[in-house]
Amino acid sequence: MPAENLTRAEARERASLVATQSYDVQLDLTTGPTTFASRTVLRFAATAGASTFVDLIAPTVHEITLNGRSLDVAEVFADSRIALADLAEQNELVVVADCAYMNTGEGLHRFVDPVDDEVYLYSQFEVADSRRVFAVFEQPDLKATFAFTVTAPAHWVVVSNYPVIGEPAPVEGGVNLNGGVDEGTATWTFETTPRLSSYVTAVVAGPYHHEHSSLTSSDGREIPLGVYCRGSLAEHLDTDAILDITRSGFTFYEDAFAAPYPFAKYDQLFVPEFNAGAMENAGAVTFLESYVFRSKVAEATVERRAVTILHELAHMWFGDLVTMRWWDDLWLNESFAEYASTLATAEATRWTSAWTTFSSLEKSWAYRQDQLPSTHPIVADMRDLQDVAVNFDGITYAKGASVLKQLVSWVGQDKFFEGVRAYFAKHAWGNTELKDLLAELEVTSGRELASWSALWLEQAGVTLLRPELTVDAEGVITSFAVLQEVPDEYPVQRPHRLAIGGYDLVDGRLARTVHVELDIDGPRTEVPQLMGTQRPLLVLVNDDDLAYAKIRLDADSLAAAIEHLSAFDDSLPRTLVWAAAWDATRDGETPGRDFVDLVLGNIAQESDSSVVLVLLRQLATTLDLYVAPEHREATDVAAADALLALARAAEAGSDTQLQLVKAFAGRASTDAHLDVVAAILDAREKLAGLSIDTDLRWELLSSLVAGGRSGETEIAVQLAADATATGQRAAAAARASIPTAEAKAAAWSAVLDGDELANAIQGATIGGFGRVHDRGLLVPYVEPYFAELERVWTGKTHEMAQNIVVGLYPTELADDARVDVAGATDAWLEAHPDASPALRRLVVEARDGVRRALAAQAADRLRA
Repeated sequence: MPAENLTRAEARERASLVATQSYDVQLDLTTGPTTFASRTVLRFAATAGASTFVDLIAPTVHEITLNGRSLDVAEVFADSRIALADLAEQNELVVVADCAYMNTGEGLHRFVDPVDDEVYLYSQFEVADSRRVFAVFEQPDLKATFAFTVTAPAHWVVVSNYPVIGEPAPVEGGVNLNGGVDEGTATWTFETTPRLSSYVTAVVAGPYHHEHSSLTSSDGREIPLGVYCRGSLAEHLDTDAILDITRSGFTFYEDAFAAPYPFAKYDQLFVPEFNAGAMENAGAVTFLESYVFRSKVAEATVERRAVTILHELAHMWFGDLVTMRWWDDLWLNESFAEYASTLATAEATRWTSAWTTFSSLEKSWAYRQDQLPSTHPIVADMRDLQDVAVNFDGITYAKGASVLKQLVSWVGQDKFFEGVRAYFAKHAWGNTELKDLLAELEVTSGRELASWSALWLEQAGVTLLRPELTVDAEGVITSFAVLQEVPDEYPVQRPHRLAIGGYDLVDGRLARTVHVELDIDGPRTEVPQLMGTQRPLLVLVNDDDLAYAKIRLDADSLAAAIEHLSAFDDSLPRTLVWAAAWDATRDGETPGRDFVDLVLGNIAQESDSSVVLVLLRQLATTLDLYVAPEHREATDVAAADALLALARAAEAGSDTQLQLVKAFAGRASTDAHLDVVAAILDAREKLAGLSIDTDLRWELLSSLVAGGRSGETEIAVQLAADATATGQRAAAAARASIPTAEAKAAAWSAVLDGDELANAIQGATIGGFGRVHDRGLLVPYVEPYFAELERVWTGKTHEMAQNIVVGLYPTELADDARVDVAGATDAWLEAHPDASPALRRLVVEARDGVRRALAAQAADRLRA
């Protein structure tokens, strides 16, 4: 990876020398199963006589021609760069190469469908992988127009950013991807795009199933809409639902931004083995294929798909039309899209409680990330591409969106969007920095924002807000203040625009009876508005979740919340109470077993699917890491018993029932638990309304495998019945979870040795490897983990390396007396001061998880 790195300084220097004009890219996808032919014609202006370089990662380069002069490939091409010297004022570079298909979800990914042996391709270029497909100035501020021409088997569908010109032109004598004579080959020629950054260009090809419609843009244009998936998934594609959300998003954004959709079409393609949730390629968005639901999923997942659809659509304006100059301002893309998509979901779709989901899912991610040793300002210092690659995190997405929400509350939503409209109008098709957005918002809001930016965007860390109040004998508030506690490492007092809510029991329900909105600043802020009023049963700082800050409840409010948690009229304040309880558990202020009891005692009454999903994840983390080791087994068994009882009592066919059954299967470890899992799987125990569909069958079988009840024979039988890509991933995870030393060794070797595993199978195998009831199975791998780190980081692509570094770190052994995970981590960090900063960051973050687990266990040990 180091040879493929690009620094910010290099990018700035190159941008000072060249001005990119156009790319003509010709790809031939019929040359074989490992490589494809790539021809790039790049036109650009430059400072006469200057020298620079073009980026390309390719196993073979056949020809490089600059301004009609043939260059010696061996002399000018090395690693990932083509050196260019003695440039003219106007230049034409031609590069002919064989580029490699990838199985890592980077560059041009190649997948063979096990159902029908058809080949499917898709591109994924963010952060810097367009250079795996064509020669390019790989940085976001060197925008250009792109004209793609693609040759492929005639029965394929080929999609790029802009529409195809006419019909594909037949090519005689074509050769298919397996090397034999094909019945037909064709060439697709696409319209030239407007100016784009290379990372949002796209090529998707294969026999994709596709369905089409259109909508009318605010400027009167008819915008074609397409929805694509693999042929073997076509029966599960719910195009109408996807397009309903898309239409709502178009209407919402075109009105909010006062700018028509900027591109010529809008295709949404669900592609196999995708690393992320989605990617905002201009006019050709790619999505994780799991969003095509072949089995029943939790409503939380359906909502997440809707938010993702709207997130990527927002990027068409914020990211694609107007793009950050360098990756320091990645947050400008992601935070804005995160904020806008949640707002659109809440105001333009049936998920009107989307801000509850945001608080539970996204904000908890942000708070977690912001308390790591690697925390960073929202506007991050991205020195090079490796820094960028590990920065798609909870700060860049969720904290940034949270802070934007607070900014909107401060300046007013109308003024905020007025500034956004001016920003789009001024900078369309260009590149910007933070100051460009703030300048427009200052004009429309009338507020000075440099100070706000310095505190919120340019400083790291999350603060903690506590209420401090006193009451007299009659329950009247005699004093009320909000205390702001700052972390020692980042002692920054920030202003917060927030609300304080008071809740009382009204006809058996917790209803809001008090609401005060105010500005909080400094270590202590008095709240005179509440003086002399009757104390509510429950006081909630940061009501409506306007501020970005952790909160605590006073003792009386906490007691009321625990007793009446399910009685809230609204899901958002209940979620804020959940968040406060979770933060206190993670911070070692309250025992883990208290949080376990709180979840198991109230989750059945939780109405929001996403909140249930998050709570079950937090419950699992608490049981695995935050309960003291001497209490872990008993607490775990009791929790599984409770989950089973809740599942049996849940409403037939409900979302909660499905989630509880999955959670129980995930924790089943005793003979009695595994007996029940087996009985549900083979229908000896039937839960009314619960359908044992294909995906749930895999989850139940995997539970039995991890528990030692089933093994390779049963996995093979189920894989034969589900010989799909999803089935292959489930089988890989199940095999890796077999509780034997031999199975763990095989999984370890498959992940660490060689590059045969595709990214999706690698991820599934890593997940199965760590799934154990006997943690002793993982002990032998602590020393090899640290021994392999640098080899993995330098020998694999970023995505594959990061999966290993993060996924195989032995957090589960934090308290195991047989190994010293913390000590081994510290020793590695001390011995490798010159390791890649990105690698060191991942290891430091993992080390902090061990520290937090041990602190939480100590708190749980003190439980009365």
